Amino acid sequence: MPMKWSVLKVNEAMDMVEEFIGQAAEPLEQARIVAIAARSIADIPQYVDERLAHLTSSIGRIDHIKGAIKTVRESLPAGAVVEERKRIENGDQLVLVAR
Repeated sequence: MPMKWSVLKVNEAMDMVEEFIGQAAEPLEQARIVAIAARSIADIPQYVDERLAHLTSSIGRIDHIKGAIKTVRESLPAGAVVEERKRIENGDQLVLVAR
């Protein structure tokens, strides 16, 4: 039975998300390094240090985002992206309703 939704479009969206995350990875790592360095400022109050520690761990969660992208890709039906790409290349229209 043909898909009612575009697996290819979801896959392409994940490609775009990965690209943006890739662009953000280096600046986020630099921000994490600065936040870690800020924790070593002399006489910093504990409540500020705790917030900086939280900030540091939040920035480090980029791996969770990458994992979420992987999970979306793994949830797509096996082979459906290739199949849909072939249909489009052959000029077939996507089926919007089941026959």
